[in-house]
This record gives sequence, structure tokens and C-alpha cells, in this order.
Amino acid sequence: MRKFSLAYLTIPGTNPMDQIRIAKECGYDSVSLRTISMHLPGEPEFLLDKDPALFAATRAALKEYDMPLMDIELARIRPDLDVSEYESAFEKAAELGATDVLGSIWTRDRAWYTETAARVADMAKQYGLRYNIEFLPWAGVRNLQEAITLIDALARDNVYIMVDTLHAGRAGVTAEELARTNPKYFNFIHLCDGPAGPDGDPVLDNIKDDLMLFTARECRLYTGDGVMDIAGMVKALPNIPLSIELPNLENISKYGVAGHARNCIEKAKAYFKANGIE
Repeated sequence: MRKFSLAYLTIPGTNPMDQIRIAKECGYDSVSLRTISMHLPGEPEFLLDKDPALFAATRAALKEYDMPLMDIELARIRPDLDVSEYESAFEKAAELGATDVLGSIWTRDRAWYTETAARVADMAKQYGLRYNIEFLPWAGVRNLQEAITLIDALARDNVYIMVDTLHAGRAGVTAEELARTNPKYFNFIHLCDGPAGPDGDPVLDNIKDDLMLFTARECRLYTGDGVMDIAGMVKALPNIPLSIELPNLENISKYGVAGHARNCIEKAKAYFKANGIE
């Protein structure tokens, strides 16, 4: 049986207690919370390591709804960020039973980001957390091969590649490429769909194409409603948890946060059934 987690960006701005409740009511198996500041203007912050009352309320909600916390986000590696600040977030996540932390790389300086990722990985391991690095076409680690190169260089047993089906499609990663990659690299998936570019191809010619950023941030599509080879990718990967990360502001406005979250998992399960994915 496939396991689904409800990621923060699917219903952005929702506090952890409501996210946990919505996940339970909609049939998710776990939640993925954003507990590390993104330093974005206007974005609410749910910093469990700095707000004891929020931490207590989140812990109570996890217990009340019997909802596991899978991962926290987002441990970014960027020259202007101090990764040592993540440690307190890792500590509190571990206290809540989290198993994973999600991260990404935002510089092309390979030597520096490899050294810094090693620090984050070791910090995560202190708290029993696996460190999952996501590749994005417009970031510092842009595709599957660059991610594999990083994981190999780190040579740590708690580091994995996180495959987002939208970003993988945009990066031109194929199901065949995933299938011939050792499954040891993969630990969980971000599930969502997206539209084709103007030429009908999932891969966009311009790495900074407005469509790429707009879709990723506020207009992802329900599983099966776009052009990504989700069935091929999921079948090529091991049976690992699927965290649905599907921001779509129009659908949230239309259905509400709970309705959108329910559509996400119901559409995904229907798509899996139609495509013979157990």
C-alpha cells in the first residue's frame, strides 16, 4: 500500500495543527511541515524551535489525530544562510518523531555546497534524521546526475535524493533514467503534475522560464492532469512514501484548503489505480 504525506506547500499558510487535522480527515498517512524560516515577506512562520506554545500544540495535534510527522523543510544551502541555525529545528522535529528533513542547494559552487551539505547531513544524523536533497532545474543541483554526484561525494548513510515529479520532468529526467539508478539513492517522492511548455514538451528551453517558476510556486496540477510521466517515474522508483506537494492558488480559492488537499490525494489514488500502480 502506498503511503501519502501532506506537504506544507499544498496548503501554504496553514498552521501545523490545522494541517495535521486536514491530513487526517483527508486520508493521508503523515504530514510534512515547514518549520524552518524561508525569510519570505508575508509568509507566516511556524518555528517550533522558537515558540514553545506552538510546539506543544503541534505535538498535541499529532497525538490527537494519530498522525506521524515524516519530514520538515526546508534546509537550504545558500551562501547567505547559516546552516548551523537548522540544528534547533532538527532537534524539535526529532522530538516530534520526524524521520526526515528536506533540503535544496542554491549555489553552483560545487566544492562549497558539498562541504556545507556534509555539515547538514552530520547535524541531521545527530537527531536520527535522514537528509533528502531535492534537485530543481533552476537551482544549484539541477538534475538527477548532479544529485547522484553529490550523494556519492558525501558518502554518508543518511543522505538521499528527493525526486519531485514536476522538477524531474522539467529537468528532462526520464523513467528509464530513474529505473537504471540504484534504488539506494531514493527515500521519498514529491508528487504533483504540471503543464507542457509552448512546444508541448515538459522540458522548458529557458531554465528561468516564467512558466517554470509560476507553475512550481502556485499552479501545479493534480496528478494525471498534466504532461509529466508520473506513472513511469513512480514505477521506476522503489515503493517509497509520496509527499503530495501541489500548490495551486486557484484550486485553493475554489475548493478551500481542505477540499484541495482532499482532491490531491483522491486524484493521485485514482491515477495510480488507472495506471496499475499498487
